Amino acid sequence: MPLNVTQKLIKDHLVSGEMVPGEEVGLKIDQTLTQDATGTLVMLELEAMELDRAKTEASAQYVDHNLIQVDSKNPDDHLFLQSATRRFGLHYSQPGNGVSHPVHMQKLAKPGKTLLGSDSHTCANGCMGMLAMGAGGIDVAMAIAGEPFYVKMPKVWGIKLTGKLPEWVSAKDFILEILRRYDVKGGVGKVIEYFGPGVDTLSAMDRHVIANMGAELGATGTVFPSDKEIKRFLKEQDREDDWIELKADKGATYDIYEEIDLSEIEPLIAKPSSPGNVVPVSELTGTPIYQSYVGSSANPGYRDFAIAAEIVNGKHIAEGVSFDINPTSKQMLTDLVKESHVASLLQAGGRLHQAGCNGCIGMGQAPATGRNSLRTTPRNFPGRSGTREDSVFLCSPETAAASALTGKITDPRTLDMDYPKVKDPKKPTTDVNLLDEPLPPEEAKKVQLEKGPNIASIPKMDEMPDQLELPILLKMSDNISTDEILAGGARVLPFRSNLPEISKFTFEIIDDTYYDRGKSTVEKGGHAVVGGFNYGQGSSREHAALAPRYLGLRVALVKDFARIHWQNLVNFGVLPLTFVNEEDYDLLEQGDVLSLTDLRNKIRNGNEFSIEVKGKNQQINVSHALSARQIDIMIKGGIINWVKDRHSQK
Repeated sequence: MPLNVTQKLIKDHLVSGEMVPGEEVGLKIDQTLTQDATGTLVMLELEAMELDRAKTEASAQYVDHNLIQVDSKNPDDHLFLQSATRRFGLHYSQPGNGVSHPVHMQKLAKPGKTLLGSDSHTCANGCMGMLAMGAGGIDVAMAIAGEPFYVKMPKVWGIKLTGKLPEWVSAKDFILEILRRYDVKGGVGKVIEYFGPGVDTLSAMDRHVIANMGAELGATGTVFPSDKEIKRFLKEQDREDDWIELKADKGATYDIYEEIDLSEIEPLIAKPSSPGNVVPVSELTGTPIYQSYVGSSANPGYRDFAIAAEIVNGKHIAEGVSFDINPTSKQMLTDLVKESHVASLLQAGGRLHQAGCNGCIGMGQAPATGRNSLRTTPRNFPGRSGTREDSVFLCSPETAAASALTGKITDPRTLDMDYPKVKDPKKPTTDVNLLDEPLPPEEAKKVQLEKGPNIASIPKMDEMPDQLELPILLKMSDNISTDEILAGGARVLPFRSNLPEISKFTFEIIDDTYYDRGKSTVEKGGHAVVGGFNYGQGSSREHAALAPRYLGLRVALVKDFARIHWQNLVNFGVLPLTFVNEEDYDLLEQGDVLSLTDLRNKIRNGNEFSIEVKGKNQQINVSHALSARQIDIMIKGGIINWVKDRHSQK
């Protein structure tokens, strides 16, 4: 039977289950990626598992999120992460080396391999002919320990590309077009696989841009073939031996098929406050801006900065505009310096920041209140920028640079200049210092973990009770993101290794009384929350499941879940339920009490059951999508208890 690339990758790594869409499959994981906003918990979980050494082919810990050192919290955690990587046999990327996804692509990504990362944009490395997926930190910890990763078998959505992107249009515009067509739920339960002659016109980094924002579609992953372009990229990185050809068999089919002509794409922009709120740039021409921001994992390539530099070269940005330049790799930044592109950006009025995630996750560069920020980042969820009442638009580097010059949203095609021709350097810099190598096993065993005063162990979680009476503390609408459940940014992320402290920020963007109200339910048996469609979209941060659980959350009842957050809830013993009849959502109000009886038997014996709304004479029919393995995890109170129980029986 002819196979597409996604099917080949899954078949080669299948440990358990059948390749039937919707069925749970277990996959062998070759590589893992963690970053510092999620990695501290992963390392604490490895310590709790008493892991001797990573069982993967390659695992890397990057420090790219929490770079601002206003006190000792972040640097203390950096030392902890470095000591943990030395102890467990992982690669380590120092602060300032760059964003995890492009650095991993440069140094470790290999065609034909699987990659699991505790960051939702891990899917970016699907550009390399990999099956790359984001997951919660504890799933990544399990993979590092040699356990399979369990996920529902996705459908494969094949998109055949023809033609070539026009001048003034780039890969960011293309992925915004996909979001315009299908919005933020369009990829749920699917791997998006690109193929066809149009793929040949896209560079490896163009493909990275497209694969990265597959996360914004809710996709399990995005896959490109490994072809001559990937071979060229690896040769530039002095890793040509890591290349293999990987393409779909002749006659391969897809569960969903589509064809798109790249030549028909135009400059696009996502309006606040969703990556799916996309319109042509021409519709917003003249809208004033305060900030124009180039960089992030969604536009990390050399050409993304070089094209912006060429557009502003010899000119000056508009008065009152903050033109923020966020390099994504120290290696790539070196080339931009050598080719004088950094000089062009600075002379035009740009503000150069260190290589890292920075403003993309609200770690600096927050816009002024009530002003518009134009960004090449992947997300514009409410408050993500660091400004609570923010107004963030997503666009290409071409649109960002053109708008910086005029001080208002500008279609770059209207600039009075020829489209700059930008090529990668003939011999790009290869920075051998981007990743520290793992220590030899015997030396690693002698390493002691360095724990600063801000690192707190994960509290013990109790098993799931058989009877629950839960007040609904929050009733929320559609598309609630993990940024809204537990914010990032400079105020919050320094507490990522201190659950009691970080939990104080839980749901504050939605309801700043939640922390006190939630905490008051812990001794009384906990509480529930209710939501709409696509609950938990966005970041993979497991704190968005763990902190509410710490504050007493036992059930999340919604219309449907985003994949990674659903899995995180299961891993920490929060029962994820969906309405059988979506109109029942309207029957529930904040303050209602849900009564769940004989709960363990009900979730074991079927996927549907009813719960009582106390005092209203109402029954709500609900369902769960748990596998038999996940039911065991839920009853044990979470995956940590489940792992300990398995180990105690050996």
